[in-house]
Amino acid sequence: MALPQSPSDGNSAIRVSTFDGPGCDPVMRSVPRPSVPDRGALIRIEACGVCGTDLHILAGHWPHPLPWPLTLGHELVGVIEEKGAGLDADFMGHALSVGDRVMLPPLMSCGECHYCLHYPERANKCLNPTYYGRYIPFDEAPHLWGGWAEMVYVDLERRPATKVYRLPEGLSPMAGSLTEPLACCIRALNRAVDVRGFRAGDTVVIQGSGPIGLLALVAAQEMGAGRVIVVGAPAEPRLAICRAFGAAGVVSIDEHVTPEERVAAVAEIVGGFGADLVVECSGHPSSGPEGIEMLRDGGTYVEMGQFTDAGSIDTNWHRICTKDITIVGSWAFTPNDIPLGIDMMHRVGEKYPWELAQQRFPFSVEGLVEATTTAREQRCLKATIVPGTA
Repeated sequence: MALPQSPSDGNSAIRVSTFDGPGCDPVMRSVPRPSVPDRGALIRIEACGVCGTDLHILAGHWPHPLPWPLTLGHELVGVIEEKGAGLDADFMGHALSVGDRVMLPPLMSCGECHYCLHYPERANKCLNPTYYGRYIPFDEAPHLWGGWAEMVYVDLERRPATKVYRLPEGLSPMAGSLTEPLACCIRALNRAVDVRGFRAGDTVVIQGSGPIGLLALVAAQEMGAGRVIVVGAPAEPRLAICRAFGAAGVVSIDEHVTPEERVAAVAEIVGGFGADLVVECSGHPSSGPEGIEMLRDGGTYVEMGQFTDAGSIDTNWHRICTKDITIVGSWAFTPNDIPLGIDMMHRVGEKYPWELAQQRFPFSVEGLVEATTTAREQRCLKATIVPGTA
């Protein structure tokens, strides 16, 4: 869809980025500022993370068709700049006003389908979800459907599944942009709790030292883990940051290059019979069989990292049987998991050195290219797009 390419003046035009498909460079567009409906809002974006899912989509790994061109970015935080009178409260019932800082999750369940009605704890598997930053095409007016933009648009009459969450006073945009991925980690650990596979004092191994691995480290510690060991790479900056966040030990996959070496290195740190809980956050298919061997007999394995289809591997199911382990999957979050991420991030905002974990990039073609490249090459732990920065 051809749109006028005019500079953003803050009033009549809004800049938004799009991608035409996997492997393409970003395109910066300028769209007219839309009118705001009664149950809608325009939110000026302050920060939006670069998620591993974004990188997989750009690499062509997403397992379902996508409506290219589209605007990526779903870990977004912003301030309500304009809203209709009918949008008076967020999803949790908190009053909303112009100037409030809010976040939008990417996956918004409909509340009406079979899963939402009969299995609300599985509303993450909603049959008719609304996805920002992924499934809404840029060509659909008013073209503001993702976080890598100056503003995002919501209209609860048009998309009634849309959910807005007001953030607590004092929670910064950078911290707010981590609340959704943190909620994913909390849900994954609660999946282990549900099967009596995670208790206070347990030893936890996290496979993966990227953003999700780091947030799983934080969540495990805050939820009562006795100690947490992180397996990943590179040593700088990622494993060093995990140590700064409290990891009791780290195992570098660059130094321990075979699965047998990594299993032995974890066993040396953990001692005893192995870890009580292993959480897979790397997204690499080979992590599964390897992580199972890091578990004690009767332990629990949580798979949350295979969010996109990176392929299959050979595995020996005899090990699952003979070790008498519990395996659970965890996909994203439900609407009620998001407040848990917000509350935990608000509580630990001053407890951890978040400035080590997040690197800021400007909202520009060059900034987007540098942010996604830096994240892909693991030269930072969490790349974050921050409109308004030079």
